[in-house]
Amino acid sequence: MNTTTHVGVARILIVEDEPKMAALVSDYLRAAGHEPHCVASGGEVIEMFKSKPFDLILLDLMLPDRDGFEVCRDLRSFSDVPIIILTARVEEADRLLGLDLGADDYISKTPFSPREIVARVKAILRRTQRIRQDTPALKIDEEGYRASFNGIDLDLTPIEFRLLKTLAKAPGRVFTRDSLLDKLHADQRAITDRAIDSHIKNLRHKLEEANAEPDRIRSIYGVGYRFDG
Repeated sequence: MNTTTHVGVARILIVEDEPKMAALVSDYLRAAGHEPHCVASGGEVIEMFKSKPFDLILLDLMLPDRDGFEVCRDLRSFSDVPIIILTARVEEADRLLGLDLGADDYISKTPFSPREIVARVKAILRRTQRIRQDTPALKIDEEGYRASFNGIDLDLTPIEFRLLKTLAKAPGRVFTRDSLLDKLHADQRAITDRAIDSHIKNLRHKLEEANAEPDRIRSIYGVGYRFDG
């Protein structure tokens, strides 16, 4: 039986230095039933978040005091809060860098569509809330280098274990191949990013043997992979 997850009221931090744009996005999010808060400075974000965490952050890249990439990196050092990057930059390198640093989504301001922003926010919140509400089927023992799914032990190689741990710690977030390589190999051994595809294939097979759905680990075309809880 299919069930529907309804997105509840979310505290959303809008980090945007253009007052009109921040106000417009805020109005649309409030109309959608959320609780938006706006700041025009990247330097305010960390302190605000630590004082009272938000459910999602809309982050502009071109801020007057700090680069949005730096803010994203700092947030990811201690939190898995969903981050959507808003920017006028359209280059693929910027988009990939944002995802490498842990952003969940990337929306171009050109053309600017507040309705699209609300739709993307709703989709991410629905996914993260569904994952939190689901009964956890995956268990990871970091100290023992063991993992199980639905009570079935997974016979994983060390690389597969680290890969699963990395993806599962941030369900819903897209990881590029490069970012996964950085996390998998502490010894910086030479390995191509395409080797990740082989490890993912083996990991999917072992999860399916434990009765996991085939799409638990999703391929995001041209970017990398996402774990869907």
